[in-house]
Amino acid sequence: MRTHIDCFPCFLRQTTIALAQYSEDRCVQEEVIREVLPLIGRADTARPPAYTTTFIHRFIRERLGRDPFKKVKDAYNALAMDLYPDLKERVAQSEDPLWAAARLAISGNVIDFGIFTSIDMESSIRRSLESRIAVDDYEMFRNDVAEAGEILYLLDNAGEIVFDRLLIEELVAAGTKVTAVVKGSAVLNDVTTDDALQTGLTELCEVIHNGSDAIGTILEWTSPEFRARYDAAPLIISKGQGNFETLAGDGNRTYYLFQSKCDVVSKELGLSPGSMLLKRS
Repeated sequence: MRTHIDCFPCFLRQTTIALAQYSEDRCVQEEVIREVLPLIGRADTARPPAYTTTFIHRFIRERLGRDPFKKVKDAYNALAMDLYPDLKERVAQSEDPLWAAARLAISGNVIDFGIFTSIDMESSIRRSLESRIAVDDYEMFRNDVAEAGEILYLLDNAGEIVFDRLLIEELVAAGTKVTAVVKGSAVLNDVTTDDALQTGLTELCEVIHNGSDAIGTILEWTSPEFRARYDAAPLIISKGQGNFETLAGDGNRTYYLFQSKCDVVSKELGLSPGSMLLKRS
């Protein structure tokens, strides 16, 4: 994907969302917004929007001296874990547990504080489950998963990681070796090793980090160790819009599970905003 004109106001909106998580001090907010504006002005429109948002969030963390999303990440991990027993039962009682778990993983992608300022998790998940999947490559997904034997699973957001856990549980139960990938350090509300520990994912499968603080997965900014694992993976599950933005078109061994939450991505896909996808690259 390339950065579009419509991305520029979104860059500023992401800045205000991050600052709102940190402080209600309008003077601090105004100072940081003014300092971020030159970063937005230097956005490289030949690259995906994730490049610019990475620079913005890196600057905000350095400027504030802390991760503004830490508190909200912990809160949504806890909320999702409260829902986990009922979601687990829903998967167990379904006719096709793998499909039910994949559907829940996609519905969990609504938890995105780069787009939204607050989320009614239960209502959002319910609406997602009642909606159809706009791009549904599940039959290919099920066949490829059965043949792969090993999967690299690129995680996305805190809270959402609990929904990913449901899908990973089904994959592991079927005898598939899953390696889950978190970010190398904090960025936005993306998952790190701390979130994997909080939600019990480290007890279920191997969890590695990609050595990067980038939005999505910008391969040239990841560690050599991660790139070796990425290149060797027979099958990749890529969660979230940011990963789609940065990896789309990178071979045919990747499945993208996400909700198209912004107008720019939706237009690229020819879909309406809010569309859900289980899409083979």
